Amino acid sequence: MRIGIDFDNTIVSYDALFHKVAREQDLVPERTPVNKVAVRDHLRRIGQEDRWTEMQGYVYGARMDEACAYPGVVDFMQACVRAGHVVTIVSHKTRHPFLGPQYDLHASARSWIAHHLARDGRPILPETQVFFELTKEEKLARIAACACDVFIDDLPEILAAPAFPSATRPLLFDPEGHHCIPGTATYSTWAEIASELCVQ
Repeated sequence: MRIGIDFDNTIVSYDALFHKVAREQDLVPERTPVNKVAVRDHLRRIGQEDRWTEMQGYVYGARMDEACAYPGVVDFMQACVRAGHVVTIVSHKTRHPFLGPQYDLHASARSWIAHHLARDGRPILPETQVFFELTKEEKLARIAACACDVFIDDLPEILAAPAFPSATRPLLFDPEGHHCIPGTATYSTWAEIASELCVQ
């Protein structure tokens, strides 16, 4: 089986890191939930959209290595590789932030993968199976080119896009239950996905 996985907010959880950075910069009240969306929504409510945009570049660039993997995703990927499945990461990500210092966001993400998606000093996936595309359209084309049997993403607009490959089964990763795509299975944990795909 060829299994494709999105990167941001699917493999990597940013909730704790965004809250930490927002508190360091005194941008949100202490009572703000430890949640990326809560931080974003607060900044938008107080007219600080630019601060939110700049914070994204800072988190995805300078602070990327502090982000955590979602519970169970590393075990899932290891189990897939052991079982002989081909796992590919396909993400869409700009090369540099829209505002603020021009960090290389692709390099930061690859460094995170080298550090966090490894066991005993060895990478779980080869670099040739990791793709960062600049646009959603290029991401969809890459999913098709990789001939993924399954693709796991947190974004409904990717899984429900007209260009999403018809031969690929979409799985929605939605740990907080924000979304629903008619006809598409939704999972809140990586343990659920592992069980669905019979990967243990």
